[in-house]
Amino acid sequence: MVEHNTTTTHQLDRIFHALSDPTRRAMILTLSEGEHNIRSLAEPFSMSFAAASKHVKVLESAGLIDRRVQGRSHFCRLRPARLAAAKQWLAYYDRFWTQRLDDLETLLTQDIERETTADD
Repeated sequence: MVEHNTTTTHQLDRIFHALSDPTRRAMILTLSEGEHNIRSLAEPFSMSFAAASKHVKVLESAGLIDRRVQGRSHFCRLRPARLAAAKQWLAYYDRFWTQRLDDLETLLTQDIERETTADD
């Protein structure tokens, strides 16, 4: 069973908010390959350092990434444990959707069988 206390709910809210944006999801994907500086995270989107930094702050606030500063460069790396928390929450509901999809498949199969029988 998934834990539903206030702390967990707040953490999940921040994680899913961070992941709701396609730019931030792309940044997470890039960071899954290893550490990157903010400039390299901004590059594919032709966005400014400031704009990319705002996205990084959201990811950092959600605990999805760590940032370290070396001189004037800011380097980010993925914190996969936080993604695991979101995955765990989603996995709980996987059973629900799997059952619903199985039910839908059964209904569609029955429908096709009825149509085939009616055509004969």
